[in-house]
Amino acid sequence: MIEITYLQLFLLITIIWIITRLVVAAKTKAFSIKRELQLLLVYVCIVVIFRFVYFGFHLENGKIPTLKIGFGDDIHDMISIIPFYFLVDRYDGWKMNVIGNITMFIPVGIVWPICFKQLDTIRKTIFAGAGFTLFIELTQLVCIGRHTDIDDLILNTIGVVLGACIVFLIRRHK
Repeated sequence: MIEITYLQLFLLITIIWIITRLVVAAKTKAFSIKRELQLLLVYVCIVVIFRFVYFGFHLENGKIPTLKIGFGDDIHDMISIIPFYFLVDRYDGWKMNVIGNITMFIPVGIVWPICFKQLDTIRKTIFAGAGFTLFIELTQLVCIGRHTDIDDLILNTIGVVLGACIVFLIRRHK
């Protein structure tokens, strides 16, 4: 088992981000402050989402708990594939879960189509956001204490849809 603090993951993401941006700038031989500021919004979305997805919402002893990577005893306890079964029947804080999962991904639906010109339709934006949330849910399979849940995939994608609707409605009325 490997334990990672949020600070360690934050630094890893930041280093990868900086290296990637430097490589892209070197390959394209172009640098735009405006573009980098736009992409900084993507970076912020990733860092904030990873904070709450991989490290949970609640603090332990006033600190963000560590992320434990490895495999638990029973993988079946970590996966929920029946939509909204676990959410309502077994989880007391389900309202907060619904609101949080939707709200957390609204910025993805807003920021990504602004930053990536390939996401020029609402459909492409939704598929990209759904792919991102699927990646997150699958990577949680190797995170002890985290759960892969179809509800999260659905709710996160709804958040992307809401954000994308905002962007594309504004673009339509310009």
